[in-house]
Amino acid sequence: MPVKVGDIAPDFTLPSQNGTLVSLKDFRGKPVVLYFYPKDDTPGCTAESCAFRDRYEVFQAAGAEIIGISGDSSESHQKFATKYQLPFTLLSDKGDKVRKLYGATTAFGFLPGRVTYILDKDGVVRYIFDSMLNFQGHVESALKTLQRLSSS
Repeated sequence: MPVKVGDIAPDFTLPSQNGTLVSLKDFRGKPVVLYFYPKDDTPGCTAESCAFRDRYEVFQAAGAEIIGISGDSSESHQKFATKYQLPFTLLSDKGDKVRKLYGATTAFGFLPGRVTYILDKDGVVRYIFDSMLNFQGHVESALKTLQRLSSS
C-alpha cells in the first residue's frame, strides 16, 4: 500500500552522503521534506536538488529539514552534494527498499519517479507531490504546505 496523506510516515534508516546512518525518527519534532529522485547528477535531479538548495534558508526558517533519497551510493551522493553545494542530507536507498515502502511511483514504468512527501512535526504525511518533470513544483508545493502548516 502506498503512503497516503494522513498516514504516519514509515520510519527507516539509511546511510547518508557522509556514510553515517540516518533514521527518519531522528527528525521528529520538526517538519520534514522527504524527496525521492531518480539519480544523482542528471539534468532533472540536479535542477530539483539545486532548487531545494536555493530555497534552503526559507525551509530552515520554517524549521524544516530536507532529505533527498535515491538509489545511488553514499559516495555518489557525496560527489553530487559537493559539486552543487547541497546543504541538506542525501540518503542512499540501495535496492529502492524505502522507495518501495513509501510506494513512490515509477516513471514510464521503469525509471524511479520523482515524489516529494511533506511531513509535519509528528511525522504525519500532510502533502504528496508527484511529478517527473515539474522540478520547481516540488519546491514550491513544499513551501506552500509548510506555510499552511505553520499558520494552522
